[in-house]
Amino acid sequence: QVQLVESGGGLVQPGGSLRLSCAASGGIFNIGTMAWYRQAPGYPRELVAAITNSQRTNYDDSVKGRFTISRDDAKNTVALQMNALKPEDTAVYYCNVNLTPRMTMRPVSAWGQGTQVTVSS
Repeated sequence: QVQLVESGGGLVQPGGSLRLSCAASGGIFNIGTMAWYRQAPGYPRELVAAITNSQRTNYDDSVKGRFTISRDDAKNTVALQMNALKPEDTAVYYCNVNLTPRMTMRPVSAWGQGTQVTVSS
């Protein structure tokens, strides 16, 4: 069964850095676009950054120049390096992976469990 496991959230002061990681496992045939979303209390979930399987990236304007998304296809992982963090970056961050499980051979959009990022002094 496909599973996404996230790690790396926590509490950081403004201006600090955090690195989020997400590992996909469980009988995966192939992986397409991988992405990070976030959701702050009272707000809808929003796309932060995405990376295709040809390494094309796109970022929300609010994080351009501060966040970097990367992927390791050998390990089925996606990471989000977050620098110069601001209080408004505080949210639960979710990884999202478009993949095809070997069991069904039907593409699905899988979500991680979410990891809290809090930026506060």
